Amino acid sequence: TITQFGGKFGVYDLTQNGYAKGDLTSIDIGESGVILARYSNGVSKAEGMVALGTFRNLQGLQPVNGGYWSETFASGQAVMGSPQDSGLGLIRQSALEESNVDLTQELVNMIVAQRAYQANAQTIKTQDQVQQTLVNLR
Repeated sequence: TITQFGGKFGVYDLTQNGYAKGDLTSIDIGESGVILARYSNGVSKAEGMVALGTFRNLQGLQPVNGGYWSETFASGQAVMGSPQDSGLGLIRQSALEESNVDLTQELVNMIVAQRAYQANAQTIKTQDQVQQTLVNLR
């Protein structure tokens, strides 16, 4: 037989199996692309991951407004991966990306363009002098 006796309700043991309320305080992104959310209650939680992509033929991309690029048949489809995987590079939080311009080559190109301009200007000047001489011969 089962017997049950009546008694007052009371809490004899109190334990917490969760975290206290926390507000989002910061978001950090690691070099491997993991997005880490930090909360005011001391908890840090991985919330996601940044994916990177590349194309087999970068020269085949089509430029669109505002410095954006569009996939074309010539570029192929994007090959997706995670940072530091298959040569996709890494991610640096709070860092400014350096320019991918070869400064030395651009200076050489500028000097070549300047010399071409000077040569064209000299040609026009010489042509003007020749025409002036022909006019004076009459």
